[in-house]
Amino acid sequence: MKNLLPFIVIFIVAGCQNTKPSKPEAPAPLCFDLEEIVTRGKLIALTDESSSSYFVYKGTPIGFEYDLLKRFAKHIGVQLEMRVVEDLDCVVDMLESGDGDVIAANYTITESREHWLLFSDPILTTNQVLVQPLPAKWWALCRKVLEDSMISDLMEIDGDTIYVRRESSFYPVLLNVVNKSACPFILKPTVGKSTEQLIKEVSQGKIGYTVADENVARLNSAYFSNIHVKTVISDSQNIAWAARKNSNELIDSIDHWLKDFKKTQAFATIHMKYFKARRVHKQKVMSDYSSLQGNRISIYDNIIKSESKRIDWDWRLLAALIKKESNFNDSASSNRGALGLMQLVPNTAAHFGTDSIFDPQQNIAAGVSHLSDVIDRWDGEISDSLNLIKFVLASYNVGVGHVQDAVRLTEKHGEDPTEWENVSEYLLQLSDPDVYSNEVVRFGYCRGIEPVNHVEKVMSYWEHYKTGFH
Repeated sequence: MKNLLPFIVIFIVAGCQNTKPSKPEAPAPLCFDLEEIVTRGKLIALTDESSSSYFVYKGTPIGFEYDLLKRFAKHIGVQLEMRVVEDLDCVVDMLESGDGDVIAANYTITESREHWLLFSDPILTTNQVLVQPLPAKWWALCRKVLEDSMISDLMEIDGDTIYVRRESSFYPVLLNVVNKSACPFILKPTVGKSTEQLIKEVSQGKIGYTVADENVARLNSAYFSNIHVKTVISDSQNIAWAARKNSNELIDSIDHWLKDFKKTQAFATIHMKYFKARRVHKQKVMSDYSSLQGNRISIYDNIIKSESKRIDWDWRLLAALIKKESNFNDSASSNRGALGLMQLVPNTAAHFGTDSIFDPQQNIAAGVSHLSDVIDRWDGEISDSLNLIKFVLASYNVGVGHVQDAVRLTEKHGEDPTEWENVSEYLLQLSDPDVYSNEVVRFGYCRGIEPVNHVEKVMSYWEHYKTGFH
């Protein structure tokens, strides 16, 4: 028995080793490159709602990043979806998990970020600057006295605090200063606040200092006249778009497009629009109709909110439809005789009791009554709420009959007729004589591209409005 003991111990240890749970393997990196984006038909951009990147003004999405992305998406033949990230500190995790395809948010190329991300060629080059408050009655001071009174070096800050996002490109620069010197300032990382929010807090006197990219800081100085943004604290840094490490084809496509587009007058105009023409841009940012400062899409919001309740729609969806129909022009008319905000033909408007088709209240009320009839037509057949909205929007644009024809063609080919994605494909084909002469087609020729584009545009506006308005 004594001689068997070592073998028993070895057996027990081996058994323990075999039953020890193995370490779970890391999930494989998401592979969703240019080919998959084109197949999906949509580029999803992760961005921040800011005066430089993206916001909505008078019902229209604008922004430096947005204008560039829109052109790139058109270049590769896809739609663009802007997905606003509430906290940019989480943007890399969102990208890695597949919530978006590209980061476009005045994003600086840094050594640490390059470990995780694949960057495009630079779009802009900028410096980092200290954002500090101007003294009281600064406007009464001569320029030299004013400049001499401002902090011109970080080492001049005496015991005060600089606030920046922890995952920003500014934090490691400031941390390096703190670690390498007897630093007189306190570095405070923030959570859930954007750079522009921190700039605003400096202007309001809530915090003493923050740091921002110079292009963004100078843009914001047009809105907040009591801040100083001339103290440079870093060497030049590059702003670019970022994608997952394995999105080589996407980044290559961006680089090839950027190389040519940056040479064009269109790029120069976009850059001028947002970073040079600050007075005009300020009017948009500070407007009641800006998603950054106000909460109004149009002057008809109160009517839209009231009428949308009759059909249990999000008021922003109804606003998106009106935006697409008339661009909020109450005297709009089409070459097909459709009139007013919701582009009603006179017979339809009269049917729903409209005395004046150009009266905003009456036009919207009649349009919603018409929508209610269309909803009732599809409500029993389409159970999914999002699909139902798309069927209703298409029918409002081209008539229920043509959409029904597309449904019958979908059924005939053995596909699900309650999925808009299926039905829209056959709606597109209704301009083909071989298709609209089919026995199941009752309403004949239809230029199907119009209702399909109509649905896509309204849904796109709705997504923009859901981000910026409540």
